[in-house]
Amino acid sequence: MPDAPGLELIRGEIEQDHPGAVLDTSFDRDQPSLVVDPAQVLAVLAWLRDAPGQRYRFLSSLHVADYLPAQPRFGVHYELLNRDRVERIRVKAMLEDAPPAGGGVGGTTPEDALATAGGGGSPAATGPAGQGLPEIDSCVSLFPTAEFQEREAYDFFGIVFRGHPDLTRILMPEDYVGWPQRRDFPVGGEPVTFTYNERQYG
Repeated sequence: MPDAPGLELIRGEIEQDHPGAVLDTSFDRDQPSLVVDPAQVLAVLAWLRDAPGQRYRFLSSLHVADYLPAQPRFGVHYELLNRDRVERIRVKAMLEDAPPAGGGVGGTTPEDALATAGGGGSPAATGPAGQGLPEIDSCVSLFPTAEFQEREAYDFFGIVFRGHPDLTRILMPEDYVGWPQRRDFPVGGEPVTFTYNERQYG
């Protein structure tokens, strides 16, 4: 993995080709991370994949974190691997929470997103997708392994990946309402009554 000075050198080289693309760097627990402008995330990923001396050509993981109540709320994390050097680098794009456009729990429902996109198909593929949902460009064209991972991120967090070939739910039912891994999604179930305590001390 790049060390902290090496990470700053990578940032400087990216900035030469894509000014303003890297907003920050972090090196925590030996994990190098580039925090990038979401509008330029594809340019940064392509540079890390193709630049001589980098060649992070395998996307081992794409996942989302919800940092509520912090803003920007969502972090889209890309874990890149150079298999020849056995080196990893993380790219993180932070997204603001979009205002809800529908009545679904935890934000816009899949039906609202599809209707906004013009009805039918996937929200990313058929029009101006996912009003009320955070959006970022899909990286499937750069890393085909992202196809199912982006679908999972959409399914659980309601992140719309523009340009994805088939942005539909992958684990939850198609008619499921809401985004169940968001931190404000209500936890279901019945309240537990601790009758032992009531009998002994009530």
